[in-house]
Amino acid sequence: MGPLENLRIVEIAGIGPGPFCGMLLADMGADVLRIDRKDGGGAPIELDASRDILARGRRSVALDLKRPEGVALALDIIDKADAVFEGFRPGVAERLGIGPEACMARNPKLVYGRMTGWGQTGPLAQRAGHDINYIALSGALYMIGRQGEKPLPPINLVGDFGGGGLLLAFGMLCALLEARTSGKGQVVDAAMFEGASLLMSGVHALRAMQLWRDERGTNMGDTGAHYYEVYETQDGQFMAAGPAEPQFYRELIERLGVDAGTFAEQMNPQKWPALKEKLAEVFRTKTREEWCAIFEGSDACVSPVLSPSEAPRHPHGLARGSFVEIDGVVQPAPAPRFSRTAPQVRRGPPEPGEGGTEALEEWGIPKRAIDAARAADAIRQERFA
Repeated sequence: MGPLENLRIVEIAGIGPGPFCGMLLADMGADVLRIDRKDGGGAPIELDASRDILARGRRSVALDLKRPEGVALALDIIDKADAVFEGFRPGVAERLGIGPEACMARNPKLVYGRMTGWGQTGPLAQRAGHDINYIALSGALYMIGRQGEKPLPPINLVGDFGGGGLLLAFGMLCALLEARTSGKGQVVDAAMFEGASLLMSGVHALRAMQLWRDERGTNMGDTGAHYYEVYETQDGQFMAAGPAEPQFYRELIERLGVDAGTFAEQMNPQKWPALKEKLAEVFRTKTREEWCAIFEGSDACVSPVLSPSEAPRHPHGLARGSFVEIDGVVQPAPAPRFSRTAPQVRRGPPEPGEGGTEALEEWGIPKRAIDAARAADAIRQERFA
């Protein structure tokens, strides 16, 4: 059931990077029990819980954390866990009574993950924000876009997911490994601002080598170069070309059937704009499928730009099983792959409270705590409770 099968992790429900972190951990086999809000709210838009891929693989207990009985039950659950994580603003978990000090006093080996935009400290710690704000201050947003145009937000992949959920999952697993030898838990302070900054390490390295300019759209990896660009085809579709290495670049030129002498100075930035225009003209002469046939089996580093609905049907993904269908919803399969402890999606996304009774029994939560929460109406008691 995956390499994390013996881990028990509590997820305090949130949005964006928190659920993504929980999905990653659950995909790898961890028993992730999500504490949802009793009223089921909290998202900026109304979501169909049954199709919320980010919530897959978990069971849910829906609690009212504004009632002491709900907090008491939450603490009993966290007592049984190896790790817990939340995505509140700094200080909110403490005010609810489920902050690190309260939880770790009862469970000293607990790893306590905290997911925020700006971090637990600093002048912006209490400031609201979203992915676009965090990547703006990290320098990442500045570099994404074409020359002479304004920066282009890359949906919420860089801050929320790459710099957020992935960073938190990595940090928590590091702390869990350390706890095995020290016997002590610790707090993991994951900030999307810092995660996005970390993702910029390669750019900072190239800048230090004077191989990267701050002017966006002028560098070899940001659409400045003609050999690293997206080109429109005759049918209004697109092909992505990225043959940076000389041998791959030569194959691109051969497959395109253009004059090799015209395209000889691959690494001359002064030539890039003119060469880009020439390649754009060439790619517009054929359809996407025609170009796919031309580049089939080549090392020219040319690929069709697929839509999210097309991607699961590509032969490579089909051959590897890179996408799965769960309850009628096509979605990315767990990754990465393992030779022995193969991960899989245990179940689809839960409704708030779904699977909670079963999970509480398996985790050995005292019946008195459950009964007290029910008596105080601090736990959801609908059909999923």
